[in-house]
Amino acid sequence: MRDLGSPLQWFLFLGFVFVMLALDLGVFHRKSHRIGLREAVFWSVVWTLIAFAFNGWIYLEYGGTPGLEFLLGYVIERSLSFDNIFVFIVIFNYFAVPAEFQHRVLFWGILGALVSRGIFIALGVALLERFEWIILVFGAFLVWTGFKVLRGQETEVHPEKNPAVKLFQRFVPLTSHYAGKDFFVREGGKLFATPLMLVLIVVEATDVVFAVDSIPAVFGVTRDPFIVFTSNIFAILGLRALYFLLAGLMHKFRYLSYGLGLVLMFIGVKMVIHDWFEIPNLLSLGVVLAILLVSVLVSLARPAPAAEMPDPTAQVADDFEHSAAARMLREEQAKEEKEEETAARR
Repeated sequence: MRDLGSPLQWFLFLGFVFVMLALDLGVFHRKSHRIGLREAVFWSVVWTLIAFAFNGWIYLEYGGTPGLEFLLGYVIERSLSFDNIFVFIVIFNYFAVPAEFQHRVLFWGILGALVSRGIFIALGVALLERFEWIILVFGAFLVWTGFKVLRGQETEVHPEKNPAVKLFQRFVPLTSHYAGKDFFVREGGKLFATPLMLVLIVVEATDVVFAVDSIPAVFGVTRDPFIVFTSNIFAILGLRALYFLLAGLMHKFRYLSYGLGLVLMFIGVKMVIHDWFEIPNLLSLGVVLAILLVSVLVSLARPAPAAEMPDPTAQVADDFEHSAAARMLREEQAKEEKEEETAARR
């Protein structure tokens, strides 16, 4: 297995990511505000150009094959991030997160994604080095995941059933209202988490689920941890701006999820048959781009009726206390109090 990226290059890449994130939160978004279309377009272009510049460096430094592997891995990760956007819309609406604080949640979510995806990639590399046949398991898993996406099962989101929500609520005292951009507040001398912290926990838990799908997909393109990690991270870094750019338009791409399912199935088949028939990465890139293009064009040509596909951004509650999440938490609290009363009577 070929390993790219010297220790210095790993250090410089991680340093660059943390510097950009520090500038993002400390300078460009120091004051919480609603992300407008112009700002979202600007940052989408910036992160895309940075990723392509890094792709060019890999091509010049290591040659055409690694350069193509990074590009294909980046395209796959970026396309799969569309599903993330849909889920983020559901989560933010469910918890009635004010628009000016959504960027802050996604920012801190990226830091968690850096750690979780790094762990997943390290585990994947270790497993592939020791058990070569596990690539067949990864491939079969992607085919099954793609099949579920085609059936519409992967797009179903139920924050109220998320075990992270129940676990967090059980052990961490929670306020019934947002406190600006703060994740924790002190009331009556006691530290409480705000609903914004709960939202961050759900976003982090959701990203772990997405990583289980996306990282094996990139292993279908390359086994090199440097390319897998950097393509993942660049896709994630561009995800925030892409969210604010497309959040209000996702309901228009009704067939995009089918395209994503086909992409997962194609990469899975590529991994399964690799030992008998190798599909060149250049051809794979063309197939992936063609699938995505057709799914977008069909979505635009056959838009869903407004009654069937309402704009998800229009479903946000006025505040957290009137949100679906608050109702769920109150019901859970009432249930626990009732169980405690029953136990006390016994």
